[in-house]
Amino acid sequence: MSSPVPSHLVGSINLPDASAVLRAVAGTLDHAPRVPDGEVGERYYWIQFQTLRFDRAAGLERVGEPGHRIRDTFDVRPFRVTGEVSLPELGYAAAARESFAEFARLQAAGEIAAGTRFQVSLPTPSGVVAAFIEPGSRAAFEPLYRDALLAEAAAIQAAIPHASLAIQWDVATEFALLERERGAAFRIEPWWEGDEADGVVERLAALAAAVADDVQLGFHLCYGDVEEAHFVQPADAGVLADVIQRLLARSPRTVDFLHLPVPIERDDEAYFAPLAGIEWGTTQPFLGLVHHEDGVDGALRRAAAARAAVPAFASARDGRAPFGIATECGFGRGPAKRTVPLLELHRDIAAALTA
Repeated sequence: MSSPVPSHLVGSINLPDASAVLRAVAGTLDHAPRVPDGEVGERYYWIQFQTLRFDRAAGLERVGEPGHRIRDTFDVRPFRVTGEVSLPELGYAAAARESFAEFARLQAAGEIAAGTRFQVSLPTPSGVVAAFIEPGSRAAFEPLYRDALLAEAAAIQAAIPHASLAIQWDVATEFALLERERGAAFRIEPWWEGDEADGVVERLAALAAAVADDVQLGFHLCYGDVEEAHFVQPADAGVLADVIQRLLARSPRTVDFLHLPVPIERDDEAYFAPLAGIEWGTTQPFLGLVHHEDGVDGALRRAAAARAAVPAFASARDGRAPFGIATECGFGRGPAKRTVPLLELHRDIAAALTA
């Protein structure tokens, strides 16, 4: 018999706290190899809470006059470097330690299946720099923030048993840079010399090196999620495929999983065709086939279109699915009432694909 098609949860989930997220996932999905804490609390709007840390940092100041705030909370003005920068703790390690304690308790009680890993999703340093730092300060600020974020990643790996841990690097703002000529909602210029994609992948490979070999490693490739909208729709999976090929060739260690978006209207083979040349090896792809608007039927159409380009990542004899399923991005910005139905939709799609 075939094994269930696995579901990947990108990160953000709109429920009140980590315990509610972990219980909801465990009670709905028995085929999710990793479970995040939902990026609850101050992390609910992905990296925006980092600006609250930057407001307290020496050597940084806002550019421009106060104005628009995202959800009346997050000031959208960029920062510039004005002197020696001293960053406070970024908050990722503290949140991971707290959430893992609840994960471990629920797993010990049998509510979370043995073998399931606790997933920590982290932004890339370049993604944060591109989003919040004015262009003239990016080159100076990037190594400072990179070192601070890698210290958080090291603290997470020191606090959580490696056999229970997965780390996912979220790669989103980089695609605004790579797709800036296609009318993206915001345009980002590289602050490094040389090939743009090489600069992106060089940074991703360094992040891979920061994850211990016995910790699962993944990358979430994303075209943005500002109020559930991409900054530009991918024309096809070509740019994604280029980054994936370069990353898998350059990563100093195994990449265990990769997630990439699939727009709801793309149930055509042309969208997936650029993925056909990728040598996945043991890396499992997860495709963002799950959309609440068209449910099981829509996901199955997109899955059928993908099969020609994304073959079984493992041999047919072990019965595993050619790819796993996911939403395009996290669903923490969607309404809370949609959360459990979306989890149930993952379950139903996985069952249909397994059958």
